[in-house]
Formats: sequence, structure tokens, C-alpha cells
Amino acid sequence: MFVELHHVTHRYGTTTALRDITLRLDPGRVGLVGPNGAGKSTLLKVLLGLARPSSGSGTVLGHDLHGNGLSLRRVLGYMPEADSLVPELTGVEYVALAGELYGMPRKQALRRAHEVLTSLELGEARYRKLEEYSTGMKQRLKLAQALVHDPPALLLDEPTSGLDPAGRQAMLELLERLGTDHGKSILLSTHLFGDVAAVCQAVVILHQGRVLCHGPVSTLCQRRHDRYRLHIQGDRHAFLEDLRLEGVQVLHDNGRGEVRVAVPPGWTTRAFFVLADQHGVVLRGLLADDETLEELFHRMVAESRS
Repeated sequence: MFVELHHVTHRYGTTTALRDITLRLDPGRVGLVGPNGAGKSTLLKVLLGLARPSSGSGTVLGHDLHGNGLSLRRVLGYMPEADSLVPELTGVEYVALAGELYGMPRKQALRRAHEVLTSLELGEARYRKLEEYSTGMKQRLKLAQALVHDPPALLLDEPTSGLDPAGRQAMLELLERLGTDHGKSILLSTHLFGDVAAVCQAVVILHQGRVLCHGPVSTLCQRRHDRYRLHIQGDRHAFLEDLRLEGVQVLHDNGRGEVRVAVPPGWTTRAFFVLADQHGVVLRGLLADDETLEELFHRMVAESRS
């Protein structure tokens, strides 16, 4: 079992950050999603042993939350949202220092620092001062320090923060490979639903310190039978206008042939092809447009208030 929590609550003075959380997560890639202030970072700190639960119990990879925090941190790699960089250190010095803090002997930590930086394509920058690193390089550096002691699981707090679209995509692909190719369990904390959809197999939705739902993404997101994604080849304008006249609502048109639509009751998919043939366009794709993670989140929030 990756994470197992029983009625965990955590308070900062009079503020309750986590409320009666009971949770079981199998090994794998799990997204922890919710808006700022939902309690995501507090939950990560509790799992790391950096914050003791005010009440409740739990384990991470079999290690008790109320036990030695160092034993938790030896089996977990943590990538914080803040830079947490030490001025004047080089990249390899920083990652090696993290290895020592995780409990590694100095020589082993230095050797692993070189290995991890090379694997994350930072080998040529290993002797540069941290102040010279770009935002994308700093994010990879933070991931390197989380990996230096080769933990079985990673806790990542907003790993794509500050990245441009290309850098974000590269980071997400890297995280997916860590899970699929290297067998790392990942708990990815983010407010970006797209990051979870790109990387994770399961999701935990956190709101105001409570878990609204958790489980496989494919199970939680509702299957819809009234919405479709179309990929249209040809002049789509008259075709879409006829769809509207038939009661079909065009939800989104990206201008490049990809269209999301909502259909009226009794609509059959065959009707798409009949109209497409009448207008001389070709449907290159027709897929059910199931509920997105963001829509799932808003549904769970609405249901929690009712």
C-alpha cells in the first residue's frame, strides 16, 4: 500500500487544514488536485513526517506517520513548489547535499548526484551556480534532488509551476516515464487538471481540507452519451450550421476541424455521417466526449454543498 490514512486531521492553531481524511492509495501515479488553500501542501507535509497529524493515524509505504520522520523521508522523494535553492552552490553540490540530508554517505551522495543530473539532461550544467539556472532547469534540479537517494515513491508539489508550454510538456513526459519505465509511485499535487490527466492513473480531489472523492480517473469521470468530439475534414461551416438547426449545440470549435458538440435527446451518431455526406465533408474522428477532471471536480464540489 502506497498511502493509508485513517481519520487524519491537522490544525494550525485554530485553523483546520485537513479534516478527518480517510484514504487508501495503491502504488502508481496519483493526482492530488484542488484549488489553492485546499490542504494539498499540508497533506504532503504530513506524509513526509514534517507535520504530525493533530489526530488520526496512517502509514506511507508501511511506515507509521507517528514514527521517525527520517524513516519516511528515506523512502520518499520530495519536490517542493518553492525553489528552496542554496545560493552559491553548484547543481551537483546541491543534489549531493540533498542526498546527505536523506541519509546517504557523502561519497555515495556525490556519485548519485552526477548520475541523476546526467539522466535529467543537466549534466553539462552540473558545475554552474544555481543562480544561473533557468526556471526549467531549476524544476529539473528540484526533481533531481528528490531522486538522488532512489526512493520508491515521489511527492511532487506543483512540478510544472512557472514552466512555459514546452517545458511543462517535457516535465509531464518525464514524470510519466518515471512511473512507467522506472516503477516510481508518484503523488502529484497540483491545481492544474491537465497535469493529472497527462500523467496519473488515479486522482484524489481535495477541497477545504476534505477528500471529496478518490479512485481511478476512468471510474470517477462519468460516461456521457450526449456529447461528442468530431474531427472534420473539409469546409465545416455549412455542416455545423445544419447541426445547429437540428438542435445540436456546438460547444467548442478550434478552427482546425476539431469540434465538441452536445446533442439533443434521441440523436444517433448515424445522423452526423448523413449530414456530413450532404455537405461533402469527411468525419475523420467521432468520439464520446466524457466528463473531464475539471468537470468532475465542480460536480463533486456542488454535491458536497447540497
